[in-house]
Amino acid sequence: MSQIVLADYSNPSHQSAILNLLDAYARDPMGGGKGLSQEVKAALLPLLAAEPGAFSVLAFVEDQAAGLVNCFQALSTFRAKPLINIHDVTVLAPYRGRGLSTAMLEKVEAVARERGCCKLTLEVLEGNRIARRAYEKFGFSGYELDPELGQALFWEKKLT
Repeated sequence: MSQIVLADYSNPSHQSAILNLLDAYARDPMGGGKGLSQEVKAALLPLLAAEPGAFSVLAFVEDQAAGLVNCFQALSTFRAKPLINIHDVTVLAPYRGRGLSTAMLEKVEAVARERGCCKLTLEVLEGNRIARRAYEKFGFSGYELDPELGQALFWEKKLT
């Protein structure tokens, strides 16, 4: 039996679940293959708790932390409405194939609708075909304003 909940950043069991799940995700090839540093582990939860638009969704299977989605509220300037960026989605390997990611995304969508958001956004690695299929099934698609200009690309510039 699974349970999908909004994380309480002050709850020690939720804190532990978030850090353990995010660390497992970071260690996976889809998360970069390197675990979280001790500095990140020490700083992350207070930063999430202090971020006004941040929220996390946790999936538990028989009281075991099995999945995590971290989200941040931002603003769509073209629509003048809030949006939710889904920043991290992970389900531990033993719990995959049980519909947990869909259930967590449904919870995220419910929160977004409660907040009056106009859309959900996320990034996915091109080679992560399983995640891409799951997101497409949930209703996500590539972002484009004009088909002649193509789909948006997600880029980064590291500052440290």
